[in-house]
Amino acid sequence: MEKVLVLVSGGLDSRIACNLLQSQLKVEAVHFILPFSGGCCSDKFCVFKFCQINGIKLHIFDCTSGSLFNEYLEIIRNPKSQRGAGLNPCRACHAFMLKKAKELSDKLKIKIIATGEVLGERPLSQTKKALAIIDKDIGFEVLRPLSAKLLQETSYEKENLVDREKLLDIKGRRRVKQFEMADKYKINVPPIGGGCLLCDKKYCEKLKPILCNPELSYHDIELLSIGRHFPGIILGKNEKENLILEKEAGIKIIPVQPGATALIKDKSLIEEAKELIRKYSKNKINSFEIHNS
Repeated sequence: MEKVLVLVSGGLDSRIACNLLQSQLKVEAVHFILPFSGGCCSDKFCVFKFCQINGIKLHIFDCTSGSLFNEYLEIIRNPKSQRGAGLNPCRACHAFMLKKAKELSDKLKIKIIATGEVLGERPLSQTKKALAIIDKDIGFEVLRPLSAKLLQETSYEKENLVDREKLLDIKGRRRVKQFEMADKYKINVPPIGGGCLLCDKKYCEKLKPILCNPELSYHDIELLSIGRHFPGIILGKNEKENLILEKEAGIKIIPVQPGATALIKDKSLIEEAKELIRKYSKNKINSFEIHNS
């Protein structure tokens, strides 16, 4: 039986693609852990459980560290495609993952690469025009079984490696057909929500000032989800966030009276941080403790 490598995000569409193709092909899956993903799509354990239940071998690309992290950041900094409402270069991101999947499929000698993409579901990356641009950029064919009957026939179908009649014609953002397929395959529908943080304008406002930093780490990115952010200063918004910031490396400014903890990287920001603590604290702040570690 011919093999297929399916890009599995963790969402419902890619799960259906796996189950749909299992009747014809030996399915293996590849999951990308991305620095800015959120929701179920960022949970590798959720993806692992799905693959384990369905007897699918899983491969993982962790793009939150090492050379993959730096390569992915460069795509976000200097994308070759247009951005969405935030900093999201969707076509460039998809092309990055598909190229990495192709490298893996060549190594594993897997001829077919497939995704759970649905025509018209995403305005930047899943229109006919966008899919054609992506395929031209990556230089190879991608099987999109959920919308295959609405797209140009691939060589995989022409060579009878895949039966086109068993593929689907889903289009648009409504998920009625997907829910029907989930019932058919007894798929536990993952939560709808989360998604790419690069689409969140408020998040991007915090990311922009540090994105150009050549020493930016994934940990710096994780900290963007904590507290109030000012140039070079992070303020805790509650006791839990204060405790997290107090364990971070850097200069911590902790008010003696109950209030916000500040984390700064530069001593020149100490007085500014104190003023921000006073501004955002309910109590009158008279004195501070400063810890450097």
